Amino acid sequence: MNAPHPARAGGEFFTAPTAGPHRRYEALRAYLLEGQPAAGVAARFGYTTAGLHSAVADFRAGSRDFFADARPGPRTAPGKDAARARIIELRAEGHSIDEIGAVLTREQIPLNRTGINEVIAEAGLPRIWRRPDALRGGPRRDDVPRARALEPAEVADLPADATTRLAGLLLTLPDLLALDLPALVRAAGYPGTRDIPAVSYLLSLLAWKLTGTRRVSHVHDIAADPGAALFTGLTALPKTTALTTYSYRLAHAKQKAFLTALDTATLTAGLATGEVVNLDFHAVMHWGQDPALEKHYVPSRSQRTRSVLTFFAEDAVSHALLYANADLAKASQAGEVLAFADHWKTVTGHHPDLLVMDSKVTTQTQLGELTDRGIGFITLRARTPKLTATLHALPASAWTTMTVARAGGGTRKVQVIDDPAAKLSSYPGTLRQLAVAGLGHDEPTILITNRDQLPARHVIETYSRRMNIEQRLAEAIRSFGLDSLAGAVPLNVDLDVVLSVLAHTVCAALRRRLPGYATATPDTLQRRFLSTSGHILNRRNETVVRLDRRTYSPVLRQADLPETITIPWLAGRTLRYEYA
Repeated sequence: MNAPHPARAGGEFFTAPTAGPHRRYEALRAYLLEGQPAAGVAARFGYTTAGLHSAVADFRAGSRDFFADARPGPRTAPGKDAARARIIELRAEGHSIDEIGAVLTREQIPLNRTGINEVIAEAGLPRIWRRPDALRGGPRRDDVPRARALEPAEVADLPADATTRLAGLLLTLPDLLALDLPALVRAAGYPGTRDIPAVSYLLSLLAWKLTGTRRVSHVHDIAADPGAALFTGLTALPKTTALTTYSYRLAHAKQKAFLTALDTATLTAGLATGEVVNLDFHAVMHWGQDPALEKHYVPSRSQRTRSVLTFFAEDAVSHALLYANADLAKASQAGEVLAFADHWKTVTGHHPDLLVMDSKVTTQTQLGELTDRGIGFITLRARTPKLTATLHALPASAWTTMTVARAGGGTRKVQVIDDPAAKLSSYPGTLRQLAVAGLGHDEPTILITNRDQLPARHVIETYSRRMNIEQRLAEAIRSFGLDSLAGAVPLNVDLDVVLSVLAHTVCAALRRRLPGYATATPDTLQRRFLSTSGHILNRRNETVVRLDRRTYSPVLRQADLPETITIPWLAGRTLRYEYA
């Protein structure tokens, strides 16, 4: 037998293939033609044995596309050649690529922006930036009607059928009526104007929040929508300047009066109990440049930056927001707990029973004031090295094991030391202190409370239910656009947070009507229901809101919505819902 010839230069290409099809070809050749063992072939060409057998099966089934046919592309471009002279002519007149494309479309010369750009580049002509619409005569927004209240005759003469993107927004009307929004506006003393009543102004701002329309876009996104107009009782929503100017007409005292009336309505409607109230601060980051704001810690950025410090109170049972204030500064923030206690006494006639808060919400001196007023509290105590060392030095017998409920369901075992007479540096007297190990932290969590008679299990579980408040506040702020402090429609942030409380309350009321959505977040309601499109049908003295069919339409058909409602700001017109 003749000895094999040595490989010539370039032969290594066949022994060490790199491209996928080539490697597969050589592996199959070695296995099928040369009869080499599967394990050796697989190791040589970088396959697993199972992968090689799979390639063999595909080959036998007809997959043999190892070699690509040479298909040279066209050497001419008829489209560009036909438009070349016209493009150069338009460019000589000073038109940009977008403008040239619009002319070619009108003249039925099919060529996209890439082709136009290539022609201009090949001709060695410079690039011209796109000019504003007003200068280049391009398309503009439709003119939106002037915002004003609908007259009774105009309400009766509304279009027979109008398409709307915001039919779902009108699902909130029953709960706005149940809260008696007109009475809330009167209690706050919000002013109207000659053309726009105060209720309609508030509804215009609320429409943005309930639909999740971002202020960083523009009010024109929904200003002319028939659903938004019907929701507010106006011909169209007020524009940017009107809304901004109106928001800065409202003093802080009016926001306080509105919250007092809203909380009374919330308690009456059973949307909150107020027995246990969670408190927390939330820094809303400012996205503008060089704002005259203090620096606060922003959790979403894990840093201190220029921001507006807001204070929120939520019902611990229903998680409905009960109070908000953005009129804060570092010097006064520690007293906000007492300010809320005063607010609650105005609403209910008595101080809150139990407040649950983080250790940084207030000071030990203010905690003493809460105790003097008979207000219970549960809060954290900072873990100092000395306190931690003292706990570690205690024997295992000092800890009591108990089972507590988890905030999200289920149970867990924890170890507890219950000290009824702990001393704090600035608190007058002693407090009950619970050291709790097993809550998910490396070191024990230290809880302090002035409620000596509460069972230790109840204290731990009550504070555990508060632990997600930062996440819930972040959801509400994101859902209602409160994080757009430098948006295209700048608002008085003090009014903005109050509107967010109102929107949160309306969402809490709506989710009670929807089966299976008792704990849904605002953004879920916005996405699945409030953004539903549909038709507005006007029939004599009745308006029918027909919502388009969606995946969640069966939920609406089973919802606890009234058959008909009467809208006072629409001249007493009756409204009814239908589902396509």
